[in-house]
Amino acid sequence: MSAKTSHKTIYDTLKNQIIKEGFLPGAMLPTEQTLAKRYDVSRPTIAKVYNQLQEEGFVKKTKGLGTVVTYQHTSTPYTFGLLLPGSGESEIFSIINDQLLRQSESGMFNCFWEGATASSAEIRKSLIESCLESYIQKKVDGIFFSPLERVPDAYELNLKICQVIREAGIPLVLIDRDILAAPDRSEFDVVCIDNFSAGCVMAQHLIDRGCEKLHFFYRPGSASSVDLRLSGVRDTALKHGYAFTESNVFCGSPEDLELVKGMEVIAGKTGIICANDSTAAVLMSSLDDLGIEISKDILICGYDDMKYSKHLKHSLTSFRQPCEEIANISIELLMRRLKENNRIPITVNLKGAIVIRESSQFR
Repeated sequence: MSAKTSHKTIYDTLKNQIIKEGFLPGAMLPTEQTLAKRYDVSRPTIAKVYNQLQEEGFVKKTKGLGTVVTYQHTSTPYTFGLLLPGSGESEIFSIINDQLLRQSESGMFNCFWEGATASSAEIRKSLIESCLESYIQKKVDGIFFSPLERVPDAYELNLKICQVIREAGIPLVLIDRDILAAPDRSEFDVVCIDNFSAGCVMAQHLIDRGCEKLHFFYRPGSASSVDLRLSGVRDTALKHGYAFTESNVFCGSPEDLELVKGMEVIAGKTGIICANDSTAAVLMSSLDDLGIEISKDILICGYDDMKYSKHLKHSLTSFRQPCEEIANISIELLMRRLKENNRIPITVNLKGAIVIRESSQFR
């Protein structure tokens, strides 16, 4: 003869089902008689179980009605720290930042940002260090970080920041770029656009507009994502049989007229791809000072589709990033990390879109 199920086993089973939402608030539990038959025990045994659950606030027994679940599931929202640059560096991060804050309104998580955004890369560097210390002290559940660029020792600083986060055991998702350049890969999830493809798209666009000579212009200390864009430009130019060597790559200040003079311009056949819109905007002014006419002598384009791009003297063709989706996917990956932080790192490359304006069309 098999042993009857104990009172404690029945109690533990029902309590676990209620806590794990097997029975939602307001749900009616089986009658004492039904449950007694199911477990092959006496009705007083089930009554004892229900009484204990009622004493602990899980159910309410009402004579003539039955036993109703009253336990309310309270989920404490996660807290995430934001280490992102501000609109002065690139408007895309303000959009990403705002989307993260909007998503936090769902109640699933809260965000700390404590001035972690800043228009100056140097100011951002000091802010990140102080904010990171604060986040660790507050024991945040996860961190979103866009690695530093265009500051001295950015590579070492990014490694140090990620090492501190790693040692604190805090899940981390990198936004816009990895801390390591290809072919190396960090241990962290990365959400960004497909930068190689973005380079190919821009190069193909200018070639389709009649450009046979392409140049690429970027500032010193730029992120590894810029290297990928350059690779895409180079690959596309070579596939079309156009020369693309180091003489087509310019690294420096777009205000440096001597550097800009060094670009070979074949009127009506030359296109310049800038690493971002801010570089393109300044370069357009330098070209104008040198008497090189945009849309007549050369075409030019950039990346990020900054708000001012369409208001420049020659409205700027730019590559728009899916900023809100970058934020959404970053949240998904961080939630995934919270369940298991030792997963294989994922890189999510999202598709952007070219916004064609006056600067990439010959008159």
